[in-house]
Amino acid sequence: MKFVKMQGCGNDYVYVNGFLENIENPEEVAIKVSDRRFGIGSDGLIIIKPSKVADFFMDMYNADGSRGKMCGNGIRCVGKYVHDLGMTEKSTVTIETLAGIKTLELDIKNGRTVGAKVDMGAPILEAEKIPVNTDAAAFGEEKPSKSDKIVGKKISAFGHEEKMTCVSMGNPHAIFFVDDVESAPVHTFGPQMECSELFPEKANIEFVHVISKKEIRMRVWERGSGETWACGTGACASVVACVLNGLTEDEVLVHMNGGDVVIKYDRDNNTVYMSGPAEIVFIGEIRL
Repeated sequence: MKFVKMQGCGNDYVYVNGFLENIENPEEVAIKVSDRRFGIGSDGLIIIKPSKVADFFMDMYNADGSRGKMCGNGIRCVGKYVHDLGMTEKSTVTIETLAGIKTLELDIKNGRTVGAKVDMGAPILEAEKIPVNTDAAAFGEEKPSKSDKIVGKKISAFGHEEKMTCVSMGNPHAIFFVDDVESAPVHTFGPQMECSELFPEKANIEFVHVISKKEIRMRVWERGSGETWACGTGACASVVACVLNGLTEDEVLVHMNGGDVVIKYDRDNNTVYMSGPAEIVFIGEIRL
């Protein structure tokens, strides 16, 4: 199988041209290629396929083989892949995902894509649609309704008393504000919350420190992949959470372990935009 390893802010995936390669068991392949000792090493597998409703379809699998609906860093790399490897000459491309069709404006310099601005669509805030289990014991006696927004809601779980904000950007996110992300319980509270009864489809868990009205620092425990160096949908969800809690302005620079992205929450049009880099790491071939 021929592949291209790519990364956006250190969030790395193995990319395969689904027009040329037929992968019958993508779940197993994702586990194999993601292994950083016995495989290629990545946060998952992304197969670029034909689409009947957009220019391309992004078929995404996490490192544990589970299928993902959307990846913000991954989709920027899809844009670079299809342009730089000659699958399209367009500077604006549409990508079908399981979270809907996303439009990318490619940042092209000297004929090469260095990044992209992505229309990530509208954030989903209703508990039932995220989804969040509003009957979970963590909410205590003051349980929200299924149609409520979970914004700064107090929870008690796994020995922690925290305020939680939940947002879906096509995949569920729970955001917690902390004073110091470096000492945040990413590897303990993160996996506990990912698989808790609060989230029937599991969730991505973000730990966010607000530096200023225009700047935040974020770490993320990703559903199905563990801590990753970046998460595009997580950055979007974190900024939406910041705005909803009155902590930042609508456009924010987000620092992650692997790099920075700029997120703008256009509240007038209820749309989130993400701008960030995309890079090829190497091109190769692996026997499956």
